[in-house]
Amino acid sequence: MQLLLDALGHGFDGGTLEFVAGDDTWTLGHGEPHAKVLLRDAGTLREILMRPSLKFGETYMEHGWEPADGDLLRVLEVGLKFEDNLEHRMKGRRVRALLAQLMELNTPLASQHNVEHHYDLDADLYRRFLDDGMFYSCAYFEQADQTLEAAQQAKCALIARKLDLKPGARVLDIGCGWGGLAIHLAQNHDAHVTGITLSVEQLAVAQARVAELGLQDRIEFRLEDYRNTEGAFDAIVSVGMFEHVGRPQYPTYFKRVHDLLEPDGTALIHTIGRLSPPGTGNAWIRKYIFPGGYIPAASEALAALEPSDLLLNDLEVWRLHYANTLMHWNRRFQASRPYFADKLGERFCRMWEFYLLSCQAAFRWGGLCVFHLQLSKRLARLPLARDYLYAPR
Repeated sequence: MQLLLDALGHGFDGGTLEFVAGDDTWTLGHGEPHAKVLLRDAGTLREILMRPSLKFGETYMEHGWEPADGDLLRVLEVGLKFEDNLEHRMKGRRVRALLAQLMELNTPLASQHNVEHHYDLDADLYRRFLDDGMFYSCAYFEQADQTLEAAQQAKCALIARKLDLKPGARVLDIGCGWGGLAIHLAQNHDAHVTGITLSVEQLAVAQARVAELGLQDRIEFRLEDYRNTEGAFDAIVSVGMFEHVGRPQYPTYFKRVHDLLEPDGTALIHTIGRLSPPGTGNAWIRKYIFPGGYIPAASEALAALEPSDLLLNDLEVWRLHYANTLMHWNRRFQASRPYFADKLGERFCRMWEFYLLSCQAAFRWGGLCVFHLQLSKRLARLPLARDYLYAPR
């Protein structure tokens, strides 16, 4: 197996993974950081090498290996760098990318099933590791020592400024989650918000929160696919939903945003993005966490946007904000880990911590980021200078 590891790791100097099974040791890569993996047996390594992007996570879920010093994030840092290096070196990337798109043919029924897989878990799971507002998307850390709650509210405030809302504005929130952004816009900007989601669990929680706050006259939530939404809106916002659209549906998505937006309206699309060229996505994430999902390169999102007649006013790139967000989420998840192990089992806990930490590694070392696409139909819709985005007028 060492010969295979040497071949796979040829030229990779982004770190070293040392695999240990009893008295046997194998190494992958060169340089720092260095991480050691304790294998259950040599067969586990053979299984991983057959399909690293899927089997590394699966074998961890099944107790096939452990980080030697308990530092799973360090192992994932090296593993993530190696996976990116291997992706760039392997031939046939264009063919694999085209095949991957077949898994992103998200019809309304497929989209419903994909959402149910992840978002219809018991809301108590999310309450225990998210902030008080239950925002399940990247926070905006204006200061390094900011709390997760403050950073999520800072994200909402910045989005509101990018939408340039007027009192009484009709806002469509595509992929509204548990309703946190809709509540913020209604309470702080006198907006009337329509939120749509495909998650029954999210809808129930969001409606209950609105009723508790007495905001039924300003917020309406619907179980609805964006392709079926009707109406006219002064602003459209979509946070953390574009990742679930799938590349074949990009033209339809942007056309719906265009058709639902008033002539003098503004839209803000907040999405995870990649700083590298288009790719295929991670097989483990696709199978266990976000089926049907895809993280776009900027070139893919903009190419799909151009035929829609929407104007790109601003494209902002958030670096490391999601890595910090995931760090907070994992700390809170680990604090409640005994509860989750008792309720959902150890296998679920290992899956979830692998998810949170592998994503943190991807945002910290693997070239993932967040894109903000600010859109309108008129060139003169928004102020000429960008200072309005950073200081409330």
